[in-house]
Amino acid sequence: MDILNQVSAGQMRDELPKFNVGDTVSLQVKVREGGNVRNQKFQGIVIQRRGAGGGATFTVRKISQGIGVERIFPLHSPNLTSLKVIRRGCVKRAKLYYLRDLRGKAARVKEKKK
Repeated sequence: MDILNQVSAGQMRDELPKFNVGDTVSLQVKVREGGNVRNQKFQGIVIQRRGAGGGATFTVRKISQGIGVERIFPLHSPNLTSLKVIRRGCVKRAKLYYLRDLRGKAARVKEKKK
């Protein structure tokens, strides 16, 4: 197992900010379209974090034109160009799956007091 940890340590990203479930994040993701590569912005609430080490992932949910959109991103992916925390959320759960059933103002997350 020591060899696996050494190999994956070279691929880990350490410039990512600390964020938790309930935070609103804005990400830039590399998207390939034919021969072109462009950055696509995705902003939403983190509803889940899963895994540890090189296999860690997080799920971001946003509402786009009245439809809920969720994307799962590997935390240490080279396709993840930037990640910024917009708002810190104050939640009491590790997984925010209940947001899937809520609409409008009910789907808001309280902001953490400083």
